[in-house]
Amino acid sequence: MSYFSIFILAIALSIDASVVSFSCGLKYKHLRYRNALLLAVFTGIFQGLMPVISYFLTNFVRSYIQPYSNLIVFLIFSYLGFKFITEANEKSGMDKCRNVCVDLKTLFLIGVATSIDAFSAGITLSLYGNFIFKPAILIAFVTFINSLLGFYASGRLKILSPKSIEILAGILLLILALKAVF
Repeated sequence: MSYFSIFILAIALSIDASVVSFSCGLKYKHLRYRNALLLAVFTGIFQGLMPVISYFLTNFVRSYIQPYSNLIVFLIFSYLGFKFITEANEKSGMDKCRNVCVDLKTLFLIGVATSIDAFSAGITLSLYGNFIFKPAILIAFVTFINSLLGFYASGRLKILSPKSIEILAGILLLILALKAVF
């Protein structure tokens, strides 16, 4: 997988964290810098860690699934793309961030919840034969930046709905799915 494709993947994966941060930015008016930074750090770390975990788990079964790798990649990205689009229509971003963002338990749960999709990305990167550490760092960095941007954009760009951002992420993942089979 090219680094351009990995960058597009990182952007798509970071959308959940950006939407959660956007929602928290709408909700929290105090300690904005601290909340934004904590959200960005936690979501970035988890987004970078999940693909590493799944990458090494996938390497254990690689010889069995390698012949079907393009189909598996297509199915994973298609699933994630449709999941993003359907979730955008089911809930608002505010539902993802109910508690005080500075609470360590909440930050941990947000980190895990927003990085579940990145777990699947590690499988895909393994099947493409990419070494995981540079892509994981890129995914973590892009998520960190997008989380900060989402938090601060909430105060300035209230015209962008979290729903439309998640739909865009789903479309990006569907494009990557099609690229895997063509």
